[in-house]
Parts: sequence; structure tokens; C-alpha cells
Amino acid sequence: MAVTVLVPTPLQKHTNNQATLTCDGRTVAEFFDSLEEKCPGISSALLDEKRQVRRFLNIYVNGEDIRFLDGINTPLKDGDEVSIVPAIAGG
Repeated sequence: MAVTVLVPTPLQKHTNNQATLTCDGRTVAEFFDSLEEKCPGISSALLDEKRQVRRFLNIYVNGEDIRFLDGINTPLKDGDEVSIVPAIAGG
């Protein structure tokens, strides 16, 4: 099952400067495993020690924030788009 991931510029050092990749997975958790296989080391930038998405990142599936879906257990289907968006703070 092919899922497209959009990688923000700060994380592209883990993806050989690629902004878009294709990974597999029936859930967001499986997608993260597939992404780690393609880009060793990227998981530590995305997930904490409990395998939860780091607080300063937002993950979207087809424009929907996974925090309001099923988190990392959110199901994926062929053709879905996963966006990794770093949180931005300002004042």
C-alpha cells in the first residue's frame, strides 16, 4: 500500500534532501516503521521513547490531524498523503 509523505525542510537531512517519499503502512504506526527503513534515524526525530509523535510535530493524513483521529493507530489506505508539520511558535 503506497502512502506519500511530505517531509519538511528541517527533516530532509534524514531523507537525502527529498521533500516527498513513498512508504507503506496500514496505520500511521506502520508507516513510521516503513519510513525508518527507508531513512534510518528519522524515527528519533519524529517519535519519543514511548513511540508517540513528538509534541512539537503535527502529523496530518489527507489534511486531518491524527490527534483528532486515532493517533498513530489512524488507518491508512493506498494513495493517502501524510504530512509532517513542525509546530511554529511566535509572539
